Amino acid sequence: MLRSRKTLRNLPAAALALTGLAAGLTACGDADGDAPAGTAEVVASFYPMAWLAGRVGGDDVHVRTLTAPGAEPHDLELTAKQVASVQRADLALYVKGMQPAVDDAVREHAEKSALDAASAVKTLPPPAEEEEHAHEHGHEGEHGHEGEHGHDHGDAGYDPHIWLDPSRMAAVATALGDRLAEVDAENAAEYESRAQEVAKRLTDLDAKFKDGLASCERKGIVTAHAAFGYMAHRYGLTQISIAGVDPSSEPSPARLAELTEHVKEAGATTVFTETLVSPKVAETLAREAGVKTAVLDPVEGVEEGSSDDYLTIMNRNLETLRPALGCS
Repeated sequence: MLRSRKTLRNLPAAALALTGLAAGLTACGDADGDAPAGTAEVVASFYPMAWLAGRVGGDDVHVRTLTAPGAEPHDLELTAKQVASVQRADLALYVKGMQPAVDDAVREHAEKSALDAASAVKTLPPPAEEEEHAHEHGHEGEHGHEGEHGHDHGDAGYDPHIWLDPSRMAAVATALGDRLAEVDAENAAEYESRAQEVAKRLTDLDAKFKDGLASCERKGIVTAHAAFGYMAHRYGLTQISIAGVDPSSEPSPARLAELTEHVKEAGATTVFTETLVSPKVAETLAREAGVKTAVLDPVEGVEEGSSDDYLTIMNRNLETLRPALGCS
């Protein structure tokens, strides 16, 4: 049997009073209503976690996503209704350090009913230009992987973009299957079976990236923001990012000139733009460096009505990278 639904007793009275007012203002309509009878209620912080929860949970879970489709997730602000949905969920799946508002909601209302995906993998330090601002300390994950948690980008001194390495996503899938089996013991075998299936598909994707990027003339990828550190680390690439972990930051003229030189020195042919942030700065850099642009999707969100999912987007990323890097 599913454990009893959590009540809202821990929510501040003011937040509860605002819940009704927030109904029409919520960033994601999926925060409304109760989960269908007999299903576990899972709240996912943003698209990659929602995709994983849906694949591993199947028909046994009802997934709510805190970040609206197509919205840039880093600066998410939660309504009182969304905080309430985190508090009452059977499981909250998130990446600590990615979205400070979600970190706060979990810390205050759902510490015992949350899975931090970053705790299931070995994390990487933040980009070099941000490292001096990060306070790092050891973090032992649920599966024995060491991470580095600390300062803000949402109280994290590590790079939160773990989902851009399919092998790490496979580890999160396994951890999620184990956790859902605890939450909903009656369907434990189904969760574990689906987790194994998803992990295999992600492992196959990892092998495809390894093979596709094994023999390339160039190794430098020039990205709109520092989202691709795990991908670069996994496949022997070097990330040159315009913005840091947060895509909203813009480089100074001096930094832009420095980046232009880096692009030329790396022999890069492409500056990669993204789907959810303005391409203007990347296009300016490409123009200054005399190279072209192409879209490399950080898979942080999918537009409403899109037929894409994590796997199709990642496969397209590989198809984009290969000619840009001169891969045989």
